[in-house]
Formats: sequence, C-alpha cells, structure tokens
Amino acid sequence: MLSLFLPLFLVLLLIGLPVFFGLIFAPAVLLWMNGQERDIVLLYRNVYNGMDSFPLMAIPFFMIAGEVMNRSNITLRLVEFSQAMMGHLRGGLAHVNVLSSMLFAGLSGSAVADVSALGSMLIPAMERQGYTRRFAAAITAASSIIGPIIPPSGIMIIYAYVMGESVAALFLAGIVPGILIGGGLMLCIHFLADRYDLPARTQKASWGTRGKASLNAIWPLLTPVIILGGILGGIFTPTEAAAVAVGYSVLIGLFVLRTLKLSDLSGILIRAGLTSAVVLLLVGAAMAFKTVAALAHTPEILAGFILSLSDNPLILLFLINILLFIVGMFLDAGPAIIILGPILGPIFTALGVDSVHFAIIMAVNLTVGLLTPPMGLVLFVTSVVSGLRVETVAKATLPFLAVEVLVIFLITYFPAICLTIPRFFGFVN
Repeated sequence: MLSLFLPLFLVLLLIGLPVFFGLIFAPAVLLWMNGQERDIVLLYRNVYNGMDSFPLMAIPFFMIAGEVMNRSNITLRLVEFSQAMMGHLRGGLAHVNVLSSMLFAGLSGSAVADVSALGSMLIPAMERQGYTRRFAAAITAASSIIGPIIPPSGIMIIYAYVMGESVAALFLAGIVPGILIGGGLMLCIHFLADRYDLPARTQKASWGTRGKASLNAIWPLLTPVIILGGILGGIFTPTEAAAVAVGYSVLIGLFVLRTLKLSDLSGILIRAGLTSAVVLLLVGAAMAFKTVAALAHTPEILAGFILSLSDNPLILLFLINILLFIVGMFLDAGPAIIILGPILGPIFTALGVDSVHFAIIMAVNLTVGLLTPPMGLVLFVTSVVSGLRVETVAKATLPFLAVEVLVIFLITYFPAICLTIPRFFGFVN
C-alpha cells in the first residue's frame, strides 16, 4: 500500500493542492493507513532536517543578489548592452530578449526572476516596435528557462546537495548547454522572421555606442566571473560565493551606480525571504517525501522496472528523457530533482553514464518543464506579466520548445557538450 503514495500525490496536485502540502500529506496518509504511525513523526522531522543545510544557504543569498541587481536597474543596463550588440538584426528586439536572458542568468539563476524582470520591460517594448504580444510573451517565456542552467543555478545547488556532487562541476557543466539553448532560440527567431513578419533591422549601433553600453554593463557582468572565479580558485565555497555576490551587488548598487538606496534593502530582504521560504519548504518536504520512498523500496522497484526495459544505456536515456519531460509538466524542478535524483542517478551511474552528465540531463529537462502545461510555472508568470491567457502563451512557445527539446537530446547523446569544461578544470575524469 505504501507504494501508492506517488499516485496519491499526483491526484492531490490535480485537484489543486499546493505541492508542499501534497508532498507531506500523501505519504503521511499512507503511513497511517499502513499502521506506521511512528514513521509519521520521522516524516515531519525530516521536513526541518531537509532545510537545515549549509550548502542550501546559497539559495537565499542568490535570491537577495538577484533582487538587489533588479532593484538597482541593472536589468536595464543589460538590455541596453544587448540592444547595442544585436538590435540591428532582423527581429532584433527578439534577439535582444534572448541575449538579455543569458546575461541575466549569470545574476539570478531563476527563470521566474527572468520573466518578471525582463518580461515587464521587453514585452511592452517589443509590442511598441511592431511585434505581436503573443510572440513577445512566447520568446520571453522560452528564453527565461536559460536562467537556472547558466551558473549560478539554484536547482544545481539542490542537486549537488541531494546527490553529493560538486557544485562547481555542475555550474561549469551548465555553461555550454545554456549557450546552446540561447543560440538555438536565436536561430529559430531568424527562421521565423518571415512567418511572423518580424520588424526589419534598425540602424546598427556605432562602436562608440557599443563601448558605452559595455562600460555601463561591466559591473553586473563581473558578477558570474567573481562567483565562478572564487569557487574554482578555492577562495570560497559556493555558499560563501553567494554571500560575496550579495555584498558585491549591494556595493555597486549603493556606491558605484548609485541606483540603490538604503531604504530599498528592507523590501529586497522581504521579497527574497518570501521566495527563499517557498523554495526551502519545498526542499524540506521533498526530502521527507524521499524518506517514504526509501521505506517503500521505491528506488529498487523502479530500478528493476527500468532495467527490465532494456540494458542499452542509449535507449534508457531516451526513455528517461521522455519520463523527465512528463514529470516536468507537473512538478517544479527542485522537488522533482530531490524525489527522482536519488532514484535515477545511481541507476545510470551504474550503467556507465557520468554522474555530472546525468545531473545536467536531469536539470535541463526539468527546467524546460517550467515551460510546459498544465503546471509550468513560467507560463503562469508570463501570463500575468503579458496579460495573455496561459494557453495562448503555451501555443506560441511551441517552436521554441521544440528547439529546447532538440538541445536536450544533443546534451544526452554528446556528453562532451556538458563535460568538456568541467574536465578541463579537473572535476571530471
């Protein structure tokens, strides 16, 4: 009976129960029905134990850094830099949207933050320039999922915490896949230019304009350099790097750019605290959920089922990509990683798949799930920002979603895409 907690959890999601309550209610009910009342205490104790972790402190710090950067109008500087570099292309502002997301990813590591910050600025601007709101919302949503892939990345910190992987290795492994998705979206925009009658190119920015835009953007663009450089140089841990990112963003906001006021900090801390609380509660509940999965021997059962399908790793990777894509339609990336990572990771490591490679396959796949109905969080946020219906945004994103799925399979079957940079720095053999 205990193995029924996954179907019960899905039923609770479908009737509208928040994910956090579903994660702790479904296993508790089945433990009670199974006569294991003592294990219910263990379940709820693990909600706190799952959050009580030094590595996870990086998540609220990165949330604060992203909020400070956004409040300091650094987002505008990134958009101006992108406009100077790519605004002259056919569909230039759509290209600017993608490049801005790639740059913003190095500051926030969050798809939702990307949609909120860039969408509210770029969707109206694209509409004024002649793009349909539908297209503007679609490219904003599609490009935002680069946020959790290019470092720093909250979901990769969660994966490293759950699976005992190196945060630095996962950060490095995410760089090329993130760039590939951005490049693929730009290529898609190029081919869709005639179909959607995208605005023709504007006047190319002069080198002087480009230089000025680069100087204005240099301070925020140094943030990921400081984070990765400090981690790889052994100067600080990933959690300490997140704290350094907060200090750096406050300093440039208050004293260099002077676009941040001390009075703004209270609001920033409140917003970051609320967002972090949601993420950490989900992590805690998912860790408790994982405890029940272990009690029910779910990993062993699922491993046996998967291996019974085929002993060919290439076929199994294809099937797992399909599974993860479906899971991403219903579950946020963080809880899905915590629930499925300990189950699926060891299976594919035993089959010879590098653990860092599988981590990126899983992280990218579940991140793309943020863009898929019925429960894709990015779709709902984009709907709010653009004023369009969720189903309208979902249909418009289909060409871009196809590009992202193609990148997932490229990452899956060409491990060098993920592993070359971590191998160069000695994190992968």
